[in-house]
Amino acid sequence: MSQQEYDKDLRSVQQARRLLEQCRAAQRQFASASAAQVDAICQAMSEAAYQEASRLGLMAHEETGYGNPDHKTIKNQHAAKAVWESIRGIQTVGVVSRDEARKVMTIAEPMGVVAALTPSTNPTSTAIFKSLIAVKGRNGIVISPHPSAARCTQEAVRIVAAAAERAGAPRGLIVCLEEPTLQATQELLRHYAVTVILATGGGPMVRAAHSTGKPAYGVGPGNVPAWVDRSADIRKAARDLVWSKSFDCSLICATEQTVVADQAIAQDLRRHMEDAGAYWVDEAQAARLGELLFRPDGGMNTRSVGQSAQALAKAIGLAVPETVKVLVAPLGGVGAQHPLSREKLTSVLGFITAPDARQGLETCLSILKFGGDGHTAVIHSQDRAQVEEMALRLPAFRIVVNSMSTLGSVGHTCGFAPSFTLGTGGIGGAISGDNITVTHLINIKRVGWELVSWTPPDAEAAARSDARGPRHADAQDVDAIVRGVLDRLKAAGATHGQAS
Repeated sequence: MSQQEYDKDLRSVQQARRLLEQCRAAQRQFASASAAQVDAICQAMSEAAYQEASRLGLMAHEETGYGNPDHKTIKNQHAAKAVWESIRGIQTVGVVSRDEARKVMTIAEPMGVVAALTPSTNPTSTAIFKSLIAVKGRNGIVISPHPSAARCTQEAVRIVAAAAERAGAPRGLIVCLEEPTLQATQELLRHYAVTVILATGGGPMVRAAHSTGKPAYGVGPGNVPAWVDRSADIRKAARDLVWSKSFDCSLICATEQTVVADQAIAQDLRRHMEDAGAYWVDEAQAARLGELLFRPDGGMNTRSVGQSAQALAKAIGLAVPETVKVLVAPLGGVGAQHPLSREKLTSVLGFITAPDARQGLETCLSILKFGGDGHTAVIHSQDRAQVEEMALRLPAFRIVVNSMSTLGSVGHTCGFAPSFTLGTGGIGGAISGDNITVTHLINIKRVGWELVSWTPPDAEAAARSDARGPRHADAQDVDAIVRGVLDRLKAAGATHGQAS
């Protein structure tokens, strides 16, 4: 390691410590803010981020080389506006509720300082989202950006922080590491000033967050199956699948990964998907795609992440029209022998058929267990009983029905909480299966008044004795004593008789 690299590591660690201490001081000051002050600050953050959504989207695309800048703009707008609208009315200051029947009052308290890790796939939208939910809960936040998306993330944080300060937030409440090294991130996660961790990114990052001993919200991978039933609106399902998978080149982890088609409508579905921009590859081309997307150990090749169908096709020696949005690869099964049945954060979609809904469900279960337990699943069906039966069995905490999973899962086209951190629950290695939002970043204090007066039995006896003075045995007491003695003698005699 050169001296220059060593100095960078030292500088980054020192910066992390300095920012954390400043953030803790700012948060302690901000903890006394009123609800009106908090909302005014969040409103200013939301408006500033929304106005800069397009520029930030372009910055993220240019810096990472991932996705589509127009689609990144939509994600930034969703993070700035939809997230804020969803949390605006949530009480995060003072008394939250009063239960007069149970005589319990609840009070919201901030958690403190949030250590937030953001990914390269959705860098600016995640930074905006996390800053909003942290500040709405009267927390401070220190963001550690992915190194390959550091500049655009820092700019997103600068925009919301400046807006917050103009609206009255203390300086240092929202900050971002300027030199995001591994050492700085480790310092951030373990520092005494941090009270909760909010991690969005790859598996190693999330495992590191959970290993610190601090409360942590992390998310796992999403290997999302999409069942298409014979009862579905096939034309709409086809459009949803292609549009969803191609949205920002499949960079949202809840994007569909494999279509499981009812055999009865599989050909019809394929035809409509092709009309919408899907291109079917053959077996040899699918094998080359598998080698392009994944390393021999099954790990994802990051150079293939977030790429267009045209770029991926060119990489395997295939030319496709500019109208193509997604490459579709037929699968012979699910598992390590079928690499394209894995999570694919790029414009490639698996396709497999099933003879009926029962077998379709089993295939969806296999896909989730192969790398997406707890995350998301999709059902295209008009049979409500079938939807409910599948939803009961699928080990996923978001079931998107008759919609695009990419935008449905984050609360844009479905009624889930708008979020860019999607919990996978215990089965997916996370503490929550929710779409993470402000309610996960506040503590609730409970105040309870006595409902029932209770006195220990010995105290009751003593109280009666004190009230009546010295107590002497009466006739009822004597009768009870005699009956007790006779019962014991009778029992002893019966036992003796049996023994003889």
